[in-house]
Amino acid sequence: MDRKGETKPILIAMKGHPGTGKSTLANAITKALKYPLIDKDHFRDCTYTIEQALMKACPSTATKLLNDLSYEAMWRVISTQLELGLSVVVDSPLSRRAHLDRLLEMASQSGARVVIIECRPGDEAEWRRRLEERGAAGGSGWHKP
Repeated sequence: MDRKGETKPILIAMKGHPGTGKSTLANAITKALKYPLIDKDHFRDCTYTIEQALMKACPSTATKLLNDLSYEAMWRVISTQLELGLSVVVDSPLSRRAHLDRLLEMASQSGARVVIIECRPGDEAEWRRRLEERGAAGGSGWHKP
């Protein structure tokens, strides 16, 4: 709560490499706190058919452009939720400093508090096995390593 007795929204952001448990933990937090979950992969998954079409025309830039588009759409949803005073859980690797800075800027503009949860593999061999299994499986994680 702030000095006026108003509750500030909380932005809980997951950070870490693929396969480290970010989504599992984000889902558990979301269920426990009843906060909206904003998952970058949901936005990226929606670009699959566009990427397939663009890969024929400009394969070198298609992936980057659609990844950037996914982040931009996610930023807008996060910003809107925070401006409405809602707390959110953000599931994203936050692998670039610019992504973390963008979240911090949005939180600052809306007066939200920020919690960053960094996930790391406890067992590197198991983590690598999961990534390799994920890559071989295809499916909904088509853009993940």
